[in-house]
Amino acid sequence: MRRFPLSTRIEALPPYLFAELDRKKQEVRARGVDIIDLGVGDPDRPTPKFIVNRLKREAEIPSNHQYPSYEGLPQFREAAATWYRRRFGVSLDPSSEVVALIGSKEGIAHFPLAFVNPGDTVLVPDPGYPVYHIATMFAGGRSHFLPLRRENGFLPDLDAIPRSVLAKAKILFLNYPNNPTSAVADRKFYRRVLGFAEEHDLIVAHDVAYTEIYFDGKKPMSILELPGAKKRCIEFHSLSKTYNMTGWRIGFAVGNAELVAGTGKVKTNVDSGVFQAVQGAGIAALTSSDEVTDAIRRTYQDRRDILVPGLRALGLDPVEPGGTFYVWIPVPKGYTSASFCAHLLERAGIVTTPGSGFGKSGEGYIRIALTKEKVRLREALTRMRKVGF
Repeated sequence: MRRFPLSTRIEALPPYLFAELDRKKQEVRARGVDIIDLGVGDPDRPTPKFIVNRLKREAEIPSNHQYPSYEGLPQFREAAATWYRRRFGVSLDPSSEVVALIGSKEGIAHFPLAFVNPGDTVLVPDPGYPVYHIATMFAGGRSHFLPLRRENGFLPDLDAIPRSVLAKAKILFLNYPNNPTSAVADRKFYRRVLGFAEEHDLIVAHDVAYTEIYFDGKKPMSILELPGAKKRCIEFHSLSKTYNMTGWRIGFAVGNAELVAGTGKVKTNVDSGVFQAVQGAGIAALTSSDEVTDAIRRTYQDRRDILVPGLRALGLDPVEPGGTFYVWIPVPKGYTSASFCAHLLERAGIVTTPGSGFGKSGEGYIRIALTKEKVRLREALTRMRKVGF
């Protein structure tokens, strides 16, 4: 018996997906296996040098060494608003419709604390980023999972949600481009979401961390582009994937002023904001030319164009990615998500992510990240061919 028992909310947590992956990976590496890690979605290329240089300059400014404001520097919020206007044609008031985040994960995790009461229901995509459900649970809410199925383009069937669930629903979480399925939503779907949210008085919380990782020149849109969307929508954006800045921990939330203020109210009580030198580097990123993100996208497109045909040549049936740097792959007959990942790791030294780690509806799939150089992707395909399945 533990001397200091964990709280029931912590005891109820599922094992964090990537912690378990790390444990298994270390076991295989200890046997001397050359691991090709295609599991965690962490860009392998460095942050662009001009952003690093801006951080160096900002770190030399003594005023940046003090506590930052929780909502973010006015200059950073202005840069985020300007970026949104340039990218999506969406006008935002930097003073009331933008808040800086310590990465979008932090904002998503705090958001339900501002708007969910014990017993409220939150509509959560399945498969999906685990933080949506965990944040709901921490706030005392209940998750109702919305299956994302291939035959529906990995979009939730809103009409299938029971009326009894909708009566208690407070928030609808969405994420497009989608992790882990790589699906992209279109204008028709977002119009449907807005009408549905209006009908049932829902907040729409949209995780848009991957909008800048897309393929074949097909730009994903923001739901805030639609007329009236700011009445009930908030979007969580991150510089992590867009500019190869995962370790920097900087992002922002934008949209409805009340939703942004609620997020900020939580933040002012639980964190002290983003280091101002990092915000200065974020400004450099957000105000840079499109050539920066174009180059990052080309890297992932080149990798996708090697991996997806290669997987098909092996007899697998990967979903054609529309966005993100992931490939979502049904497992071969006779395998579960976990057993196929174990097969690839133990027999081929390849780390992948079991779809079941993203929810019940992720069973039967694995996720591969395009976060290794082309030579390593080709090596992974060669190893898969050798070990078979």
